[in-house]
Amino acid sequence: MQRKIIKYLIDWKKNPYRKPLILQGARQVGKTYSLLEFGREQYENVAYFNFETSPTLNRTFEENIDPNYLIPILSRLSGQTIIKEKTLIILDEIQLCERALTSLKYFCENAPEYHIVVAGSLLGVAVNRENFSFPVGKVDMKTLYPMDIEEFLLACGETELVDQINNSFLNNIPLPSALHETALSYYRQYLVVGGMPDCVKKFIETKDYILVRHTQDMILASYLNDMSKYNNSNEIKKTRLVYDNITVQLSKKNTRFQYKLIKTGARAAEFENAIEWLVLSGIVTLIHRVEHPKKPLENYRDIDSFKTYVSDVGLLGAKKDIIAEDVLFLSDELNDFKGGMVENFVCCQLIANGYKSYYWTSERGAEVDFIIQREGKIIPLEVKSADNTKAKSLTVYINTHNPEYAIKLSTKNFGFEDGKKTVPLYAAFCI
Repeated sequence: MQRKIIKYLIDWKKNPYRKPLILQGARQVGKTYSLLEFGREQYENVAYFNFETSPTLNRTFEENIDPNYLIPILSRLSGQTIIKEKTLIILDEIQLCERALTSLKYFCENAPEYHIVVAGSLLGVAVNRENFSFPVGKVDMKTLYPMDIEEFLLACGETELVDQINNSFLNNIPLPSALHETALSYYRQYLVVGGMPDCVKKFIETKDYILVRHTQDMILASYLNDMSKYNNSNEIKKTRLVYDNITVQLSKKNTRFQYKLIKTGARAAEFENAIEWLVLSGIVTLIHRVEHPKKPLENYRDIDSFKTYVSDVGLLGAKKDIIAEDVLFLSDELNDFKGGMVENFVCCQLIANGYKSYYWTSERGAEVDFIIQREGKIIPLEVKSADNTKAKSLTVYINTHNPEYAIKLSTKNFGFEDGKKTVPLYAAFCI
C-alpha cells in the first residue's frame, strides 16, 4: 500500500540538515510498516529494534547513550553492520525508553552521519519530561495519520481515478457521471473501513466487512488498554467516559462539545485532563471555534468552545456499532448521525493534509463547519452529507466576511458558481 509519508522520508534522507527523526502517531496507523518499507527501498540495510519486545535494549541505553558506545552494540544486537549513510537505524516503541529519546541529541551533535529514525505512540502522555531531557531542537518530528481516502483509492488500484479527481478539482470540471458514482461508492466504503492500514488491507484482500469490524474492535480495545496503562489512575474512568461520549456528541444537531452530555452536572474542570490525554495520544482531535476569521486564526480561538472528532472515521462507526449496510445504502435510520460522521471524515482528511482547522458561528446561530488557511487565504468549508447544498450559514459567512471563495463539500459533482467551489466528499483529499 502506498503511503504519502514515504515522499517525506525520502526528502528527509536527502536533506543536508537532516536530524534524527521522531515519527509519532496513534497506535496502528502504520508507522513501523512505513519505516521498514522506506528502509528497504532507500538503504542498503536496516537495523530494526523494538523496545517492547527486547528488554535488553532498554538496559543498553540505560548504561550509556553515547553514539560511539551504542553503534557497535546495536550492530551486534541486530546482526547488521551499521554503516554511515547506508544503514537506516529504526528504534520502535520509543516511548518505553526515555533514555533512548535523550540519545537522539547526541546522535544529532556527535554522529549526524548515522541515519536514525524512531517511532512511538502516546509520546505526549507516556514520556515523563520532568525526569529526563527531551532533545528539543535536535530532532525532526513528523506525525503519521491513518490512510486518507486518496491512499485508500490507490490501495484499491484506482490510480487513474485519483488522477481524474485531481484534474476535476483543479479545473472545476465535473467528472463523467459513471466515474462520479464509482467514486461515491468508494467514499461510502471508506466511511465503513476507515484508514487504519490493517483494516484497509483486510478489506482489499477479502471484501469482508465483518472481518474489518473485528480488526477495528481490536484496535479500539488496545486504545482502552492504553488508557489504563499510560494514565493517572484517577483519570482512567473519566478518559473512557469522554471517549465513549464522542459518538453521542456527534449525533447531535449542534456537534459542539457539551460537558453535560457526559453526565449530569459535568464541568470542564472535571474532564479537561481526560480530554487532553485523548488529544495527546492522537486518538481524538479538537476543533475550536474562531471568533473572528482573521490572520492569524489561532489568535481568535475560543478555548471554551470546541468540537471533538476521533482520529479515524472507520473506528467511529465501530464505536457506534453501525453496520456496514446502513452506511453503504445511506439508511434513513442514520439521519441523526450522518452529519457528524461526515464532518469527522472531512476533519480527518484536513488533518492528513496538515491543516489546523477551526469552525465559526455567528451571533444569530449560523455555523460554518471548518475554517482553514489555504494558500495564504482564509477559506470557509461547509459540509453536507448528501447532495443538498443549500448552505445558508455559508451564505451568511460570505456576506459578512467576503472570502476570496468558499468550498461546499457534498455528494454533488465538481463545479464553481457564485464564489463557491463545489467539491464531492470523495475529493476532500484534494483540498
